[in-house]
Amino acid sequence: MRRRDFVSLIGSVAVWPLALRAQQPERVRRVGVLMAHAESDPEFQQYLATFRQELQKLGWTDGRNIQIDSRWGALDDAELRKRSANELVALQPDVILTQNTPPTASMLQETHTIPIVFVIVADPVGSGFVESLARPGGNATGFTVMEPTIASKWLELLKEIAPGVNRVAVLFKPATTPFADTYLNPFKAAAAAFALEAIAAPVHDAAELESVFATQSREPNTGLLVMPDGFLNVHRAEIIALAARYRLPTVYPWRFFAELGGLISYGNEQRDSFRLAATYVDRILKGEKPRELPAQAPVKFELIINMKTAKALGLNVPLQLQQLADSIIE
Repeated sequence: MRRRDFVSLIGSVAVWPLALRAQQPERVRRVGVLMAHAESDPEFQQYLATFRQELQKLGWTDGRNIQIDSRWGALDDAELRKRSANELVALQPDVILTQNTPPTASMLQETHTIPIVFVIVADPVGSGFVESLARPGGNATGFTVMEPTIASKWLELLKEIAPGVNRVAVLFKPATTPFADTYLNPFKAAAAAFALEAIAAPVHDAAELESVFATQSREPNTGLLVMPDGFLNVHRAEIIALAARYRLPTVYPWRFFAELGGLISYGNEQRDSFRLAATYVDRILKGEKPRELPAQAPVKFELIINMKTAKALGLNVPLQLQQLADSIIE
């Protein structure tokens, strides 16, 4: 063989491994998702869609280089939560997204090795999910829901829009708010500062909702706060209808309450949490560890006022409060 032919042959052989590597498909990464709410809930379908869209912007497309496996309805059914968490862990995902406190707790009972990014969690330190916000320390990190001291702002808004209120009840379901005291204690302290009577109004199932509203409405000048609680989100339409029927001025934590007819809402935008969660999932898929990513509290809050509901309750919304609102629903 002539030297020129031999060199040409060696050169082409050297290229083969590169060509073979180039032809190999990109490894598909797996992302598990454990959602608290039912799959039929369009609001929370939108949140998961936001998560997918943000991942796509970061270069991850479901069905191409990632596969997203989701489980739904894991809020207040402990058996379903455990089964769903087991199913997701069995798929050996690279990272898992969890929504809400009970699903996150169930997932962390099933794995201490698979990275977890949580959203809409009230007290990740008190719940034992992370050692601290700055240094999570384990296999979980994520985004908290809102500061417990926001209870003072809710009371301030309630007094501005319904100045005659002198007693306030806070609605929550104990089983889905193991963190309830983190809101109740600041609520009671703030109520004392506003010279308001503070009442805890726990509800244990949907059948109790009307009796709680009826009981609170028997006392004049009563207002209501709705705690950030997945159970109350599920029953939001019924809660808004009961607040209207029993004429209780009510402050809600999420925009979708006001959009459905609730009087006023003040809280962070949940879509933002899912959007931010996608950035953490991206970083973990690229090699970072949850313990290296600080858990973060929201920094952006929005005020929504439903003027139609205010009018139905006979309330005059101060112009200054209207000017502060991010959105007015006529």
